Amino acid sequence: MEERYNKILDISFTFGVRIVKLFQYLIDNKVNPTIPTQILRSGTSIGANVNESIYAQSKKDFISKMHIALKESNETKYWLRILHASGYIKDKEFESMMEDNNNIIGTLVNIIKSAKA
Repeated sequence: MEERYNKILDISFTFGVRIVKLFQYLIDNKVNPTIPTQILRSGTSIGANVNESIYAQSKKDFISKMHIALKESNETKYWLRILHASGYIKDKEFESMMEDNNNIIGTLVNIIKSAKA
């Protein structure tokens, strides 16, 4: 599990940086700040919860933090779909960010399953 845990720390951080850059791009292009703010919150919350899990008080707390990160990943997927369908992000960027987000989701699911076993 250690390898997967290190992986999720890295990929959630890198994804968070991409989300911050996406947020800035959207704001710079005068997109109503409601959606950019929502994706900023959910997309950076993934890594924040993964990092919080480092100091989890118990196994149950660790699993809870990972579940929250998973829920935030799913919400981020929704906002990415909205931005793509609205034409604010192009196919290439959308596919790349969705691939990264799906990688995060898969890794989180595996960590949660391992922690529960």
